[in-house]
Amino acid sequence: MMDHPTLVETERAMREHVESLGLDFEAALAVSSVYRAANAVRSYAWNDVLRPYDLTWTGFVVMWVVWIFDGLETRRAAEAAAISKATLTGVVKTLEARGWMRKVGRADDRRLVEIHLTDQGRELMQELYPRFNAIEAKVVGRLSRGDIGAMTSSLREIVITIEETQD
Repeated sequence: MMDHPTLVETERAMREHVESLGLDFEAALAVSSVYRAANAVRSYAWNDVLRPYDLTWTGFVVMWVVWIFDGLETRRAAEAAAISKATLTGVVKTLEARGWMRKVGRADDRRLVEIHLTDQGRELMQELYPRFNAIEAKVVGRLSRGDIGAMTSSLREIVITIEETQD
């Protein structure tokens, strides 16, 4: 058994196992490639940027969505980070303990809670995000600007299709 199959080995094995089923192999290959690329970027970013801060990928994503929206109600933060509200609760607790995030009760509805970055959390994001963006630039570095635009457009169409399916 292989320790870490390459992309080509994975695609070959996939073709051998599903080709006889009469499925849309190109669609399966496309979605598999999206998943594999996302995991590769996530692992690379975690190792190079987030690990030195003992910050998980999920913690970074939560901080990022709260940062770009300048605070969010917890339900919206969980949705934006694509995690459950229960997962968000644990992540926020950890980020609060590190002094990077704070919870604020809403005056208009005490059942709702917003989360905001502290000054220290904003400083961390201003330090981390340029390093994270350098990785983003590096991983698409072999693509032309046109290819990057086409890829971005295609991936947005996938997201829009899913969003419309869920409505």
